[in-house]
Amino acid sequence: MYDAVGYVGVAAAVALETIVAPIPSEVILPMAGWKVSQSAADASVLEPLTSLPWNLPLAVALATAGSVIGALVGYGIGAWGGRPLLDRYGRYVGIGGEDLDRADRWFDRWGSWAVFLGRMVPLVRTFVSYPAGISRMPMGRFLLFSTLGSLPWNAALIYAGFVVGENYPQIEAAIKPFEYLIYVVVAVLVILLVARWWLSKRAAGRPAG
Repeated sequence: MYDAVGYVGVAAAVALETIVAPIPSEVILPMAGWKVSQSAADASVLEPLTSLPWNLPLAVALATAGSVIGALVGYGIGAWGGRPLLDRYGRYVGIGGEDLDRADRWFDRWGSWAVFLGRMVPLVRTFVSYPAGISRMPMGRFLLFSTLGSLPWNAALIYAGFVVGENYPQIEAAIKPFEYLIYVVVAVLVILLVARWWLSKRAAGRPAG
């Protein structure tokens, strides 16, 4: 994605990470930093949309923009459908009832600051937008706190990827033997999700008694 659409890919990946739990920012953000590191070491490695070397501040800015876009989607889902919608369909994108309960408790405890603090806490950062939308948190405050909370998290992980970027070949070699296992696990999870959806749909259409 990064090789194809550059900064837009960074923003899109982070936006999805802010909505869908199984996508880890601890992976996608350091990879953006690694692209910056590649570009600094090799002048031929360019960001595809600008045809310029990858830039650390721009990568952070686009990642933060993606975070805010994803947060707005989560806010909108919470404001429009509320908890019933999330309880019914959230499991299809990795959002469980316990996750939502945790986000609700976080929001009840910290109020508006939950959005700021939650953006820097793994898992909570994915779910905290939903209770903010359900409670109709003022949009201006939500956008401000989402941006201020996302910025340091994104900057830290992208910079970490930039720093260790030159060691990426060694890291890649170390995880290579596990690639096929990862593919199998992902395939099994997809099959289980599809089967669960199909069985629940079939059960819903079956007459009572």
